[in-house]
Amino acid sequence: MRAPESRGAIVPAAAVTSASIAAPPSLAARATSVEGSPLREILALTQRPGVISFAGGLPAPELFDAEGLRAAYDAAFTTSARRALQYSTTEGDLELREAVAARATARGLATGADDVLVTSGSQQALTLITGALVEPGDVVLVENPTYLAALQCFGLAGARIVPVPCDADGIIPEALEDLVVRERPKLLYTIPTFQNPTGRTLPAARRAAVAAIAARLGLWLVEDDPYGDLRYEGTDVPWLAAHPGAEDRTALLGSFSKIMAPGLRLGWLRAPAALRRAAVVAKQAADLHTSTVDQLAAARYLAAVDLGTHIAKVRTAYRARRDALLAGLGEALPTGSSWNRPEGGMFIWATLPEGYDATALLGSAISHDVAFVPGAPFFTGRPDTRTLRLSFTTHTPEEIAEGLRRLGTAVHGDRYVFGPTPGHALGHAPGR
Repeated sequence: MRAPESRGAIVPAAAVTSASIAAPPSLAARATSVEGSPLREILALTQRPGVISFAGGLPAPELFDAEGLRAAYDAAFTTSARRALQYSTTEGDLELREAVAARATARGLATGADDVLVTSGSQQALTLITGALVEPGDVVLVENPTYLAALQCFGLAGARIVPVPCDADGIIPEALEDLVVRERPKLLYTIPTFQNPTGRTLPAARRAAVAAIAARLGLWLVEDDPYGDLRYEGTDVPWLAAHPGAEDRTALLGSFSKIMAPGLRLGWLRAPAALRRAAVVAKQAADLHTSTVDQLAAARYLAAVDLGTHIAKVRTAYRARRDALLAGLGEALPTGSSWNRPEGGMFIWATLPEGYDATALLGSAISHDVAFVPGAPFFTGRPDTRTLRLSFTTHTPEEIAEGLRRLGTAVHGDRYVFGPTPGHALGHAPGR
């Protein structure tokens, strides 16, 4: 007799033919509707040896406090190895949250540990807030131009991204109010201090106006502040979150990437209770919690090291690098170019004369072993193709001078001779 076939029997592999294989279901629409980062592609082009890159917004690795961080990790294992290697709470290590809260309070924003959620970099904080607030079709307002990864984040959430008109100081409050009335947005995303990509800082009066508009018209504010500690001149401006009207509607995002090390992937979120709880739930679904050992090491580091002294060292180095880049731009860029003089942060924003395209110039620059980031990808809607972002943090003043010489050759040809020209003011092109 023939043995009965069992139900659910496994079909031999040999019986599966190409004709019988069905394609898997398609990717989610959001996964194919948002493009990859052109900035990441440019950075890949600049990794070859010998390239002087003004492209990436990277901290200078030689300024990392490697010894202090190594000691902090040793302390984390010595005092609590079992805890360091174990699961943790989603909200984050209490000691680290207390340290974040103390620093925020010292900067004029009263904060307790329970107001803080530790995240895997401030990028995750932005993702969590987006997940908690934004539904497909919601309107999100952004500065124009703005941080590229924020545009990706909102795009993946299905938001309709609307740019707010800006000038050299940032958001124009009157234009913002008109947009809020007309578009009924869910949130405004802003980097008010040393903005990426422009390096500009929103003045205190405008911050107060933005907070008042949000309170009067009903709007969430997402204030991203990864660069605020990197001030080289001028006076600190209070966080947007500290202004009247913004207290119950602002998510403040911070990071240890620029003042300790980005490889730690440690950021934080301060938000009103209901929004913070929603972000905690979103984080539980995303990764349960941020790395325990990294949190404990960061807490030990903050307890053992004078972070202010370390930041002062970083500021001194970056100030000299910013000044070196500003000093040579007038010679390297085409006549008629303009650029700003940021008081801090990591970026200078430049605009080429009419008829120039920064993306086309990049190809010539890379052939001369120097790189920058064209400004076009940072825009929502029609971009200004003449713009470019230059980061000054990862090279010494001497290397920056060589990079500017190469850039000048790419712009002006092999007859270009780099050297100071009398009458050029820092931050201004001839004739500006």
